[in-house]
Amino acid sequence: MTDSHRELFERYVYAGAITRDPDAVAELFTEDGVFEAPLVASDGPLPRRLAGREAIRAGVGAFQRDDAGPVDPERSGYVLHETADPDVFIAEIDAVSGGVPMALVQIFRIRDGRIAHLRDYFRA
Repeated sequence: MTDSHRELFERYVYAGAITRDPDAVAELFTEDGVFEAPLVASDGPLPRRLAGREAIRAGVGAFQRDDAGPVDPERSGYVLHETADPDVFIAEIDAVSGGVPMALVQIFRIRDGRIAHLRDYFRA
């Protein structure tokens, strides 16, 4: 795993799951970045697809207001995986949020040090 992948992932976790700062999350994406959550119900708290920094900022902020709460870092962990494409890596995450355990997989595509596309496979 490259240091840059690990650093970007850790900044993403800190911004989203720990400090719950939608502005900081959005700034990690390219201007035309895409956040997708394919397993979220179509009438769920988060749209399945957010395109562009402003949509990501608004969507993540709305989701954070309605979800179970911040992640417990003491009870959570992750493993990062390289792929054949140097701009893509995968995160396997076991997290506890609001006392509720959850397992998820995220696929990151990076461009110029920012997240260009993130697929987040979790159920809200």
